[in-house]
Amino acid sequence: MKKNEFMEGAMIATLAIILSKVLGLLYVVPFNHIIGTDGGALYGYAYKIYDIFLIISSAGIPLAISKLTSEYNTLGMQKEKTFMYKRAMRFIFMFSLISFLICFFGAPLLAKMIVVNPNEVYGVRDVIFVIRCVSFAVLVVPLLSILRGYLQGHKYITASSMSQVIEQLVRVAIIIFGSMFAIKVFHASIPAAVGIAILGACAGAIIAFLYLYIKMRKARKEITESNEEVTKEDKKKIYHKIIFYCIPFIAINISNSLYNFIDMILVKKGLNMVGYSGKDITTISSIFTTWSSKLASIVTAFATGLAISLIPSIVEAFTKKDQKTVNSHFNKILQTLLYIILPIGVFMSIFSVQIWPIFFQETAYGPDILKIIILLAILDGAYIMVGSALQGLSKTKLIYISVLIGLGVKIALDIPMMLLFDKMGIAAYHGAMADSLIGYLFSIGIPLVVLNKKYNFSYKETLKTLPKLIFTVTIMIVLAIVCRNLIFTHPLGRLKNALYVAGIGSVLAIIYYFLNRELMNKLLGDKIFSKFKFLKKKKTSN
Repeated sequence: MKKNEFMEGAMIATLAIILSKVLGLLYVVPFNHIIGTDGGALYGYAYKIYDIFLIISSAGIPLAISKLTSEYNTLGMQKEKTFMYKRAMRFIFMFSLISFLICFFGAPLLAKMIVVNPNEVYGVRDVIFVIRCVSFAVLVVPLLSILRGYLQGHKYITASSMSQVIEQLVRVAIIIFGSMFAIKVFHASIPAAVGIAILGACAGAIIAFLYLYIKMRKARKEITESNEEVTKEDKKKIYHKIIFYCIPFIAINISNSLYNFIDMILVKKGLNMVGYSGKDITTISSIFTTWSSKLASIVTAFATGLAISLIPSIVEAFTKKDQKTVNSHFNKILQTLLYIILPIGVFMSIFSVQIWPIFFQETAYGPDILKIIILLAILDGAYIMVGSALQGLSKTKLIYISVLIGLGVKIALDIPMMLLFDKMGIAAYHGAMADSLIGYLFSIGIPLVVLNKKYNFSYKETLKTLPKLIFTVTIMIVLAIVCRNLIFTHPLGRLKNALYVAGIGSVLAIIYYFLNRELMNKLLGDKIFSKFKFLKKKKTSN
């Protein structure tokens, strides 16, 4: 296997995650038609619960193991690295087993928390069933996370990223064909079809695990390991580091899922309080928990990919006490967020009315919720990257403070903001999204200020690019709005919508790239662009 440098690894990881997200996005078209918009609510209930249990048992593992592996490799501590990997595998298996048991047997209690209105489309029994179906994935995914983290720590980003694509391919195939056969051939109920679709997560994880296991065996000669005995004192240190490194990553990831979980519970309660019908509550909940989040995941995919490559690189520089390189990496992350993730999110928000019917059934609530959820995904992406950088720098206390304050704001203001927006004549669910905006701003702003004031982080490299960013993004917004108003003067079919949006997006992306060509090449790296022959020739001629 080939090792990957920082930005090369970032791009490989990001492209793999985007491909996985695109696969995850494309399946919603047939899946939405098979189970309906309301069926998506049932699917979303199971997955939001699954996210929380998965995070508790494994979400911090890939990045924590990646960080530890990179640190031990840099310091030449091979026996400690080997011991850490083997013990982590044993520990996470026991922990995932406990998580599975809690999720499976705790399903009735969780279901009663979710179903707030007796007139909702799906009742407590249906929610219990789908939660129990998804609990099996918790047994497999954590072990897969260990393998991914270990390879990422050795800078083998490609194999780890490919496993994500494989996992998603298997999962999507089972979701589409499993649910279709259940409904069309066996005439099963919607909850039964959703349960079969949910089991795809477990099947995809098993196949991806086998793929990485084979890759690991082939790479044994390249990955330096040692079976020498580790002293009792060193064992204690390793156990401490595994726990110490995992908890902050869990805090970062679980806070993201808790934002969604809080919305799943409190938005339904808030809508019920202001008089929405059971049917509308189910529909809005499905858009929040399932359908809009699929589109928003395209935006956060960039952040996740960058975080995967960021950790080993920033840890290596931090371990060597190379503050200049650490600061440079951090500024590259901020610039990538502003110059790549921000424009994508803004474009998707502007065309939310056109994008929604490409993938989903028509609903008045869909585009209205999507246009804001997409913009929140930009902040979500920023939160992921800033949190991962803090963990790479071992600023765990700062992570806990920012997470607790952000979530505290979210919990305290969610229903009050919904009631306020309703009184103002604005859709109540917009209050929940405005509350998320405030929570994210606290969670991102506090670390950035503290890093600057206390740890001498400089953002000058990023700040000096802002005038050009504002200018070019403004041009893109104006062009996008003009194109939208000229072309989409009346409703078009799904195919025409998709072609026009893709065409406009491609043209605007090319214009945007050439307006920011120098910085984009610097961010993405010469190695990435040298893969394209026409750019390579141009570079040689210069």
